[in-house]
Amino acid sequence: MVVGVATARLFIRASRSLKEKRRVLQSLKERLRKRFNISVAEVGAQDNHQVAELGLATVSWSRGVVEKTLEAVRGFLEHQPQAALSALQWECL
Repeated sequence: MVVGVATARLFIRASRSLKEKRRVLQSLKERLRKRFNISVAEVGAQDNHQVAELGLATVSWSRGVVEKTLEAVRGFLEHQPQAALSALQWECL
C-alpha cells in the first residue's frame, strides 16, 4: 500500500471576505473529491481571506498510480479560474 500526501497553497483571486473564500474552497474541495477520489481538507491560513492551504491524501496499491493522481491534481489546480496555485508539495509514504 502506498499513501500520497500533498499540501497545496492557493491564492483566491476575487475573495474579499472569509465567507467568499469558504464558498470557493467548498466548491473546489468537492470537485477534487469527486474527480480524483482523494481526501481534501483546509489545513492552514484559515484567517487569511485570500490564501488557502489544503491537505490532500490518496492511497493506492502502486506508487505510479499515486504519483499520476497527484500530478493530475496539480494540473487541475493550475487551471482553476478562481484560485491560483502558488505551491504544491507532495510525497509518497
